[in-house]
Amino acid sequence: MGLIHIELFATLDLVGQAPGGPDEDPEGFPFGGWQAPLLDEVAGAQVAAAYEGTDALLLGRRTYDIFAAYWPYQEGGEDDEIATLFNRVPKYVASRGRPDLSWAGSTQLGPDLAGAVREIRDRHEHVKVVGSLDLVQTLLREKIFDRLDLWVHPVVLGVGKKVFDGGAVPTNVTLLEPPVAGPKGTVYLRYGLAEGTPRTGDMTAPDRGVGRDD
Repeated sequence: MGLIHIELFATLDLVGQAPGGPDEDPEGFPFGGWQAPLLDEVAGAQVAAAYEGTDALLLGRRTYDIFAAYWPYQEGGEDDEIATLFNRVPKYVASRGRPDLSWAGSTQLGPDLAGAVREIRDRHEHVKVVGSLDLVQTLLREKIFDRLDLWVHPVVLGVGKKVFDGGAVPTNVTLLEPPVAGPKGTVYLRYGLAEGTPRTGDMTAPDRGVGRDD
């Protein structure tokens, strides 16, 4: 069985909408492209490393349309390495509509999304989910993911679609490696799905030594 990796860029208030450009998802959102001023070499290297070994992409309809209009035309340019990868691997699209699947290697998933994603995980080693917030929220809710790569950027927007908005259930995750901060303040966090649900405790309990003056 392979791994489902969720790759997300988010603000400090966990807005994940339209990081790449003003036209990415403009409906009611005035901050499209908020990530661009915060990019640095450290984050760029982290993103490149995160895609190593990718053998399939799992995308929501909006992200797929953006990628399909861009990546097929980037081979031989500045982004040749990632373009070649994205163009080569299978692309799976979660959509209730009728997307244009002209990007080579594209397949639309059926109505049983959870079942289809599990089949994809059995078929591939490293499946990457990029952006696709609606899809991500489904995967979080169903706990159909294995890794969560989260780049938290030092900016608060106050508006926009959030990473966990409406798609989260009580879930444990574990930090897989130490956080790394870039020179512009972006922090990279890599989590893995862990068993069970969050526990609770009492910070004032005697065995915690909290609130005692002896």
